[in-house]
Order: sequence, then C-alpha cells, then structure tokens
Amino acid sequence: MGVRQDCRHYSTRTVASGETVQRCRVDANEKTPFACPEHCLFFEPRSITDAGWRRFDES
Repeated sequence: MGVRQDCRHYSTRTVASGETVQRCRVDANEKTPFACPEHCLFFEPRSITDAGWRRFDES
C-alpha cells in the first residue's frame, strides 16, 4: 500500500535543503520505503481544518 495522505496522522514537511519529509505521527508506517500499512488500525480521515481550510471568515 502507498501513503494515505487522507489520514489525519500523515504529515509532510519541506526542509531547508528542499527535500520533502513524510512521516506518520503515530509511527505506524513502514520505514523504507515510507508507506502506510494495509488496513492500518490508526487510520482516521483528515478533517477539513487539517487541510488548511478555515470554516469561518476571520474579518
């Protein structure tokens, strides 16, 4: 299985060197290559607020 980017525990960051680092916040992933386990017990759908969206206008 590949990476479940729709999981709330999935995180990706770009470091100063320009490399993209992927990680699982609960450390349930396979290390090399980075992948989520099939039928992961920790999978939780990402909420809209985790995706950078705002529900209400802050003006």
